[in-house]
Amino acid sequence: MHMIGLVMIVLLLVAVFGPQVWVDHVMRRHGAERRDFPGTGGELAEHLIAEHGLDGVRIETTEIGDHYDPQTRTVCLTRATRGGRSLTAVAVAAHEVGHALQHANEEKGLKLRQSLVSFAAATDTVASVFFLAAPVVTVVARSPLVLLAMAGIGIALLGIRVVVHLVTLPVEFDASFGKALPILRDGKYLSKRDLSGARSVLRAAAFTYVAAALASLLDLARWIRVLR
Repeated sequence: MHMIGLVMIVLLLVAVFGPQVWVDHVMRRHGAERRDFPGTGGELAEHLIAEHGLDGVRIETTEIGDHYDPQTRTVCLTRATRGGRSLTAVAVAAHEVGHALQHANEEKGLKLRQSLVSFAAATDTVASVFFLAAPVVTVVARSPLVLLAMAGIGIALLGIRVVVHLVTLPVEFDASFGKALPILRDGKYLSKRDLSGARSVLRAAAFTYVAAALASLLDLARWIRVLR
């Protein structure tokens, strides 16, 4: 039984951390500075925004990870992406501009994704309330079943974030392979020998949110430990 439990724990850790480890590995693998590149990721993003007539879209440096903010129409790039001349920087910048193109085209997938992400943020808050209230309600009700029920609801609510990112994964893949890759290939921003690496980076970029969501499931372990 102990061996089975150990195997289950290892599989759980692989499932939670595996995607993030893979994403980080791909980004680092193609993160070397390339002197043969004519510009940085940020400069490419600025060029693509102008090239595709994305009026009102701006670029901003962020500390919380590369992303596109539809609320402010901002392509948010980390310092490494905005100032880097690596394959990773160029591909990630193109991916985020891909989201800006989705927004400009009023694509339904991006709208759905934003609605679901907002919903997931709300359920995270509600889940925290359930976990905090569970011990108090259990004492008042004098029933351990109440604790189990409330903990179960809290866990389900936290799991919604993972489901949301899985459901909206096609939006990320479109930003990578429906927008960014054709732009990089057809515009000859990258040589043929770099396109394979760009595909790997763009695939990792598409999975970034899912990997982060899976890693956030560790919050469950923290709450379960508190409840015990």
